[in-house]
Amino acid sequence: MSAGIRRLAAADLDAVMQVQAACYPPALNETRAVFARRLAAAPDTAWLAETAGGVGAYLFCYRSQPGGITPLGGDFAPSREGTALYIHDLAVAPAASGQGLARRLLETAWASARANGLAFCTLVAVPEAIAFWTRLGFVPAQAADQRQQANLASYGTQVAYLQRAL
Repeated sequence: MSAGIRRLAAADLDAVMQVQAACYPPALNETRAVFARRLAAAPDTAWLAETAGGVGAYLFCYRSQPGGITPLGGDFAPSREGTALYIHDLAVAPAASGQGLARRLLETAWASARANGLAFCTLVAVPEAIAFWTRLGFVPAQAADQRQQANLASYGTQVAYLQRAL
């Protein structure tokens, strides 16, 4: 069965938390309350991939300015004038790995971003994911200012702020 891509809903948050726990070390896990606030702040830019086994993957992002970074555990601050889609979290459940879910979620998000006039996509990549994002055309970018540099540092060392054109 092919996975279905749809908007993420509040009823999906328990499953999202399970996928997060399976994908990230405890130091990078964020709370359900944070996810709920993010979904409320940017409901049109959160997607879910459903497989026969349940939730296979999720993607949380929002409209932002290039150089802007949401700190680990921080709330989203969407920008109406933003020209970038900021990807905060993409996770694929280990049981759903290899099905192309990440690519399908990203293509959905990028199509929506382009339709809304956005020109860039930005994100923070943890060390284990830098090669994945680079293969998708992301290149190193600069945080907007010292505050954004501090937000970047909240993810630990050896992380990268990356950007690609849409």
